[in-house]
Amino acid sequence: MKKSLLVSLFLLSAIHMAFSQEITISGKISDQTGPLPGVNIVVKGTTTGAISDFDGNYSINAPSTGTLVFSYLGYAKKEVNIGGRTTINTTLEASAEQLTETIVVGSRGQARTKLETAAPVDVISVSKQAVNMPQLDIASLLVASAPSFTAVQSQGGDLSASVNPPTLRGLGPNQLLVLIDGKRRHSGAQLIASPNGSQANSVDLSFIPLDAIDRVEVLRDGASAQYGSDAIAGVMNFITRKGTNRFTANYTAGFYSNTTPNTEGTSISESDQALLDDNGGVDGITHQLGANYGVSFENGGYLNVSGTYRQNEIAIRPNISGSTPYGDSYLNNERTDERGNIIITNPELLAAQAAGNTALAAELQTNDGLLSARGLTARDISTFAGLPASQLGVVNYSLALPLSADSETSFYSFGDFGYKNSDLLSCFYRRPAQTDRFNFDLYPNGFRPQMVNTQTNIGFTAGIEGKLGDWDFDFSNTYGKNKQVYTQFNTFNASLQSESPTEMDLGTHSFFQNTANFDMSKYYDDFLSGLNIAIGAEFRVENYIIEAGQPESFEAGDAGLFTATEDNQALIGPDGFPLTDLNGNPILGDDGNALVLPFGGVSSFPVHQHSPNSQCFRGFAPENEANEFRSVTALYLDTELDVTDKWFVSGALRTEQYTDFGGVFTGKFATRYKITDNFAVRGSLSSGFRAPSLQELNYSHTFTFFVDLVPFDGTVFPNGSSAAQAIGITALQEEKSTNFGVGFTAKLFNKIDLTVDYFDIQISDRLFDTGNFSATDAPALEPIIGSGLASFRINGGDISTKGLEVVANYNERIGDGLLGVMFSGTFMDRTFEGANIPNLNTVLSDEDLEARYIDRAVIGQYEVGNPNTTMIASVSYSLGRWSANLRGTYFGEVSRLDDGLGTLVDENFPDAGSQGFSDQTFSAQFVNDIGVTYQFSENLAFTLTGQNIFNQYPDIRRQEERGFLLYNGGQQGALGAFYSARATFSF
Repeated sequence: MKKSLLVSLFLLSAIHMAFSQEITISGKISDQTGPLPGVNIVVKGTTTGAISDFDGNYSINAPSTGTLVFSYLGYAKKEVNIGGRTTINTTLEASAEQLTETIVVGSRGQARTKLETAAPVDVISVSKQAVNMPQLDIASLLVASAPSFTAVQSQGGDLSASVNPPTLRGLGPNQLLVLIDGKRRHSGAQLIASPNGSQANSVDLSFIPLDAIDRVEVLRDGASAQYGSDAIAGVMNFITRKGTNRFTANYTAGFYSNTTPNTEGTSISESDQALLDDNGGVDGITHQLGANYGVSFENGGYLNVSGTYRQNEIAIRPNISGSTPYGDSYLNNERTDERGNIIITNPELLAAQAAGNTALAAELQTNDGLLSARGLTARDISTFAGLPASQLGVVNYSLALPLSADSETSFYSFGDFGYKNSDLLSCFYRRPAQTDRFNFDLYPNGFRPQMVNTQTNIGFTAGIEGKLGDWDFDFSNTYGKNKQVYTQFNTFNASLQSESPTEMDLGTHSFFQNTANFDMSKYYDDFLSGLNIAIGAEFRVENYIIEAGQPESFEAGDAGLFTATEDNQALIGPDGFPLTDLNGNPILGDDGNALVLPFGGVSSFPVHQHSPNSQCFRGFAPENEANEFRSVTALYLDTELDVTDKWFVSGALRTEQYTDFGGVFTGKFATRYKITDNFAVRGSLSSGFRAPSLQELNYSHTFTFFVDLVPFDGTVFPNGSSAAQAIGITALQEEKSTNFGVGFTAKLFNKIDLTVDYFDIQISDRLFDTGNFSATDAPALEPIIGSGLASFRINGGDISTKGLEVVANYNERIGDGLLGVMFSGTFMDRTFEGANIPNLNTVLSDEDLEARYIDRAVIGQYEVGNPNTTMIASVSYSLGRWSANLRGTYFGEVSRLDDGLGTLVDENFPDAGSQGFSDQTFSAQFVNDIGVTYQFSENLAFTLTGQNIFNQYPDIRRQEERGFLLYNGGQQGALGAFYSARATFSF
């Protein structure tokens, strides 16, 4: 009997093992019209998955006793038991309810679709949209997909071109919180000029490449009470890819057409037009290689790895300032050193005169003639704007490992390492005519300094999530660091003359952030229609470092200084006449004769006031160095309640304590009520805050400029400095906000998803930069700055942004293909409500002090410097092996306000010849993008794309404002049309 029982048990075990062994299942997936490509197939209870090809075919390894789950947007999910079968064909049924996507951001409770949330959330499927889009980075793709989102590509401007700062609802880049898989992302080390009127630190989205992202959830609502500082404007959550058992790779090559736009009706001269036409043709050639692969483990875990490399060649858009290249003293060999010795600057002229060629000599005494003789054109001595040359490489991973077979607890980790090198278009061309920064031996025809920003960036998260009794828990630690090394080439320190290096280290900035989180939540399905309670704590440590550059980058040398070799030595040159300064003016004493230096070996005089520091950007000096830490402790409570099946309410409370400026307390309430099955209203009210970043609290930099050849130092001082205390600038406080939103969601005709939301954000104590104060303005500054200037960061004023956001989506099977139509628009009004001016220690009038405290250019940049109206419409269609997308984007008009009175010269604008502000309004712009893909086989697809396909350029700046940039850059940018081809491989 016992023996028989053992035999039976053995046979049952063998049968079970046979049926549960892993087998390969293949088949075809269809709907009522034919094969379905792109369907997700997952082995239930695991992360093992596959995707159907363009013919609907798939293949997957799974346990013989397992279950396959088939899902696809627009179709009802379907589960099929394997039952030992190796071939499973199935048909999916269309379902309008499945056209919505569940989202996570903004809620710690049950996942909801974007039509069910109490606040507006955009869900952008990067892995699907990127197929037919010309944009190669996530920031540009989001600009083309979400009208409330902007990321302006700087056309130049020192280090600002290193990062495209992301913004939401017209607010600053540091008022938008960025998350990766729900965890806080660190910002860059740099404090840069933002498109919203103030300097800001910003997350660099280029280190989050497209190949690593599945989708982006954009919460367009104040969320400080839920997520903490920086969430005044909203939250962006990047969800990384987690697919397995599939390798995908893509290679893209693209270029800018660089064709000159129509300049009719402008003040562009014939010579300026010739400069624009001398464009060299195609430029900005770009190569990008991306890859993604995921592997699943037997215990249900997975590892997904992505890699991206992008190389951009320079795209040049020269200015047309018309500045004098050489000048008379250069052309006629009248330059001298500090001892009065002649410097031969035009040897061509001497040769022509020696040969008796008077016609050639006369030609060589003109700027154009000497340029031509040296084989140069106006382009060679022009200041360049455009797209800098850069190289970017990033590796990302996402990992999950169940801790045991019978436990709901798992270990997870994700992270990235990135490197980026940018040769920045940021400096004016230094012309030989600029005698204070000239050296014939080093740069006989002048020079164009270039800055280089070399970045390394790392982000790493590890955590454990699972169950503690009836509670879900998540314990994690996130580490992030950004390091930026600033160098410069093609430059020199003119005050050192020929002793100066031409390549310099300007300094290093780094920012480190470590965040530990512990979150717990529990869902009570028997409390009314469902209650979720979440509690959590966060501890964050931050460190900001500025390291000085090499001494030659910030010091003032003694080149051009005349030191007497004997007592009572007169400043007389070899020709017997008084020495002259850089402008050719004789240096005289009070008696009208040559200046006399009384003491030999001691007395000296700066005959030539050569510009100190590295040209274009002064290196960071020891007095600018910083190494500052702070820690932040936070606690939060978050509740979500379905009062009934139709009425949802949520609330959140949060407190944060900062070691460097104090504590804050915020709250939020949101609700949604379903009036019918297809129509609901929603609204939210919250308080918010943004703590000053360590960069804003501690950044300082000194720059040198000249007025009538007299050097002046201008310094941006931290608020804790003696200069700030002397003038009465107080410590920075947090920005405080009130965010109100109301709107509705609707499904029209069971086909169109529609959301309409109104928002009103009021922010007090917004951080700005002051104008420059001199010792004349504030005598208390004189012992500190002397004849220099001082500026500060301040809680300068109150602002508001109000607007309406509309998003509509329509998806329908048309014939044998799938049609998708999308429209979205944002209509905003941004207002500077007024300056908060403290009682400063100055002698300025109230009116002058207000203009110095927050100037009109800064106010104008915030209010009208970016489009207040943006609309996006797109149509996509897929049929068989073909898919295509056509997109149009409308950027509303923008304006630029001048910050100082001057003589108006552009006759195309009113009041030419009089004193005034050179304000300008730039017309609205409309650009089109297109993408077409053909799937040659299961493993290969080819895509052709065009961005701004009709080469639409923004308006040209008025004549007074063409010093660096020719075109306005606040809309679609000034690079013109970009075309690319992409090959995509998958196995």
